[in-house]
Amino acid sequence: MHDGTLSIGIIGAGIMGERLLRAILDQSPPLVKVSGIWDPAPSAMERMAATFPHVPRLADAAAIIAASDCVYIASPPSSHLGHARAAIAAGKSVFCEKPLAVDVAEARAFVAKAGDRGAVNFPFASSPAVATLMDWIAQGAVGTASRVTVEVAFATWPRSWQADAAAWLDGRQQGGFTREVVSHFLFLSRRLLGPLHGLSANAAFPETGESERSIEARLMAGDIPIELKGSVGTTAKDDHNIWMLEGDRGAVRLCDWSVAERRRPDGTWERAPDALSQADARPIALRRQIEGVVRLTHGEAHHLATLAEALNVQEIVEAILASGVTAAG
Repeated sequence: MHDGTLSIGIIGAGIMGERLLRAILDQSPPLVKVSGIWDPAPSAMERMAATFPHVPRLADAAAIIAASDCVYIASPPSSHLGHARAAIAAGKSVFCEKPLAVDVAEARAFVAKAGDRGAVNFPFASSPAVATLMDWIAQGAVGTASRVTVEVAFATWPRSWQADAAAWLDGRQQGGFTREVVSHFLFLSRRLLGPLHGLSANAAFPETGESERSIEARLMAGDIPIELKGSVGTTAKDDHNIWMLEGDRGAVRLCDWSVAERRRPDGTWERAPDALSQADARPIALRRQIEGVVRLTHGEAHHLATLAEALNVQEIVEAILASGVTAAG
């Protein structure tokens, strides 16, 4: 903060790194500035030079950490903890893409040391639609909660817009829709209802060496049971998802990332009058995430997903995947 403005350095120039970069550049008024971006792939750095010529392109991750107050880690998952450890050791705050890691034991050790100096990018923490759901719940639209159901489905995996990252997004070590998508809805359940526990699950890996193609799971969020199903090739949509909370007085749900709905007494669904498309909701959520990063870096209370919350989500995600039935060969 050499000129009083908090600086964020970005490690990883893929879809998520570029998305936050654009959000920072589009701020009005500005809350933070970009200290630099780095990606180990020369092609990614060439793209950054062509698209964002005024954004500093630094030599390596160490240079990003040295130049920044907060480091945003948007590299593939297996590299997250290495960069996060280095940033924390340098006295910087960390805003990490999910998943926090893919090795649960290493993640536990990191969280125990990092404490409150990091957060994870689960945008539902800043979602306008989730805020609407929370208002409805507080007003009694659900009553006493009884269960959550989560349904996700994809025409193909990875989704069409992720094709450039297919090498890791469709691999068993780092990829799959459970880590990439289901984790968001697990975070939402934990944030609204309590810690995740009591898992029983089954994941199917019918294609050798590739990520899961279906999952079924039951678990608890606090005292509330969750039923979860996910699959690939079962919808024509690029991305279908519904998170629903039911109770003795009604139900609320989140559809397709950004649309809040509540169930009328006649069983039909009423959409929030101010519901936004995902494209329109994203910049609002990103602005709120950046506001949270500022508070995190200043050591103030924030609404971002904490490392402890992200670890709990990761524990469940990796346990679901570990339950998998793998193709022979």
